[in-house]
Amino acid sequence: MRIILLGPPGAGKGTQAKKIATEFEICHVSTGEIFRKAVTEQTPLGKKASDYLDKGLLVPDEIVEEIVESRLDMSDCCKGWVLDGFPRTVNQAKSLEKYMRQKVLTLDKVVNIKVSFEYLIERFTGRRSCESCGATFHINYSPPKTSGICDKCGGKLIIRKDDEIETVKKRLEVYESSTFPLIDHYDQKHLLINVDGSKTIEEVFADIMQYLKDEDKP
Repeated sequence: MRIILLGPPGAGKGTQAKKIATEFEICHVSTGEIFRKAVTEQTPLGKKASDYLDKGLLVPDEIVEEIVESRLDMSDCCKGWVLDGFPRTVNQAKSLEKYMRQKVLTLDKVVNIKVSFEYLIERFTGRRSCESCGATFHINYSPPKTSGICDKCGGKLIIRKDDEIETVKKRLEVYESSTFPLIDHYDQKHLLINVDGSKTIEEVFADIMQYLKDEDKP
């Protein structure tokens, strides 16, 4: 099973990708996690990416494509994968299609998680991240036991640069102009599934599974 998750920043792609990966025993490939790790470790790629990520801008295609393809070539992806955060532009989609043709792979479905921008701004501004272990919380939906303190390691909870209100608005603007055309791209290929991302995590997952399990039947 090979799946792409689409949706604006904060739509819950990461959460659903992990659940899908566990359900089908496939690899979860998150470009966000890859780049955050690179930025934290100050690798050459991380240094290049940080200027874009901090401003809510898209990392240039050539950087993203190189890191994603090298990740998909790893042995743990041989049984399948769910892509979270890639592709984000039609050009990236075409690059992925070229890669998959070369590897003789097929794409099963593209899941588009739909959420209003107003709801997403509320999600972002309430999110808190641990500066030590990276765990995430939300002051309304999944608050820590002690305000400002990570439940897992006791670290300090902070608002990440890319969760600040101005950065969030910029990210949504970039999504609308650069990533939204992907919906039409995959719809024309008859691969697109639309799900309502404003429901609970379990309800969204159930909706996704209804489509994917039907697709997985012989």
